[in-house]
Amino acid sequence: MYLFCRVGQSAGHSKTSTIQQVIVNVYLDSIGCRLNQSEIETLAAQFRSAGHTLVENSADADMVVLNTCSVTKAADADSRKKVRQAARAGNEQIVVTGCWATLDPESAASLPGVVQVVSNAEKEHLAARVLNMPPGHFTAQRAAPKPRRALPGSQARTRVFIKAQDGCDNHCTYCVTRIVRGAARSRPLNEVLEDIQSARLGGAQEVVLTGVHLASWGQDFGSGTNLGQLVEAVLAASDVPRLRLSSLESWDLDESFFSLWQDARLCRQLHLPLQSASGAVLQRMGRRTTPQAYAALVRDARAAIPEMAVTTDIIVGFPGESTAEHQESLDFVKEIGFAGGHVFSYSPRPGTPAAQMLDDVPKAVKKERSAQMRALLAESERRFQEQFRGRVLPVLWESTAKVEDGTWQLKGLSDNYLRVRAAAAENLWNQISQVRIRQVKGRDLMGEIVNQ
Repeated sequence: MYLFCRVGQSAGHSKTSTIQQVIVNVYLDSIGCRLNQSEIETLAAQFRSAGHTLVENSADADMVVLNTCSVTKAADADSRKKVRQAARAGNEQIVVTGCWATLDPESAASLPGVVQVVSNAEKEHLAARVLNMPPGHFTAQRAAPKPRRALPGSQARTRVFIKAQDGCDNHCTYCVTRIVRGAARSRPLNEVLEDIQSARLGGAQEVVLTGVHLASWGQDFGSGTNLGQLVEAVLAASDVPRLRLSSLESWDLDESFFSLWQDARLCRQLHLPLQSASGAVLQRMGRRTTPQAYAALVRDARAAIPEMAVTTDIIVGFPGESTAEHQESLDFVKEIGFAGGHVFSYSPRPGTPAAQMLDDVPKAVKKERSAQMRALLAESERRFQEQFRGRVLPVLWESTAKVEDGTWQLKGLSDNYLRVRAAAAENLWNQISQVRIRQVKGRDLMGEIVNQ
């Protein structure tokens, strides 16, 4: 099957306006957040519905679509690296989209093999554009949900990320996402439910609601609509065995929110970005919380939901961060006892207020502070893991590998986001097993299946 597509005509960043003939094997890849992963699954469904084949790697593709990230300088570099890798694999039809492509379209267009740069604002119509279809073609074609098919190769996921929201109205001074994603926008409930139905028809055991500012879902609808109502509707309208929520801002939640966990299908994990536990740094960051309010919310969550995993994000080396302020964060993280977290060294992002501040924390100091925070979070994570030794946990198997003796080595996640390994006599990919935890090994829990 062949496709005729007009290349290089997006947002004024064109290399050519010729019509090129390409074979329709498409490779999709994503850098960064779960929202990006959700978006390439949507693109996958659109390309497949138009009759095209998705392949496992860029070397086998006639077209590569990369959904990029720009949350840090490292993410920018990863995005450029992915484009160059695709070009070195011989691909001359590369379409670049996502946050880095939106932030720096000229740089994206200048890379070898890139024929189109599609901004986040136009991403919804990307597949239609490169297939020479009307912009609203796939929206107009929405019908009864079709079974979701996992992406091939390393992009395959058992858990399905469902985009419920995009954009953000917060004004965190370091964050470029609001600039490249725009104002907060909620997807209609019926579309979210249709995507979840498609996931279930495809055999998904867990869906993850995701967005840039997920907790703001419904606020742009008016009439008091909120995230809690979305969660209740999903649980009422679907039979999904596990529902997980992606990152939530602590100031959007209150004690009443945790009553949703009376339904055991809601996974016992909250990812609550902290960024800093210094009140002064939080003010400079434009964060709408205090360490005291954050700690109170965590206490409420743990009181309402036993064995809830609370994970977080921390930025070290923010402009003006003193040794004492960094120590405040270390002390707070130790006190809270997170189940895990991500640590980022501050890097200025173009167009953000923080980029105008004096970046006065030397790189060597940032590196040292990052190592200290990572070590503290690793210790906290291990303490959380240890309490489950000898316990039985439900685990969804995300990856499996057959070994020489004919058994299968399985890796998966518990509902409270613990990484678990076990052996089985058969391939249990995308199935949920009850697993008795025997030991903690590195960042994984080693166990044995008790319900085979």
